Amino acid sequence: MASNSTWTLVQHKKFQNALAIYGIDETSGMWRYLVRTTGKTEEEVKSYYEKLMVEIKKIEAGPVCLPRDEEASGDHNNNREQHDHRQN
Repeated sequence: MASNSTWTLVQHKKFQNALAIYGIDETSGMWRYLVRTTGKTEEEVKSYYEKLMVEIKKIEAGPVCLPRDEEASGDHNNNREQHDHRQN
């Protein structure tokens, strides 16, 4: 069931929204709904779902390293000055 298909941001959002609306029950009805919503094949949808579940389990299993705000922006001094100013 390996699939190397590329998913656009729009398809990814449609997939997420469809899961939120339909729920996760892994029945044939869920797969048909995801196929219809995303325009992907059932194999592509199932593969994408499996990868998503692996990522969710990794996140739930332990700490995930996320960049701090100042690292993400690359503007260390400006962020610190704004933070200090807001606290005063």
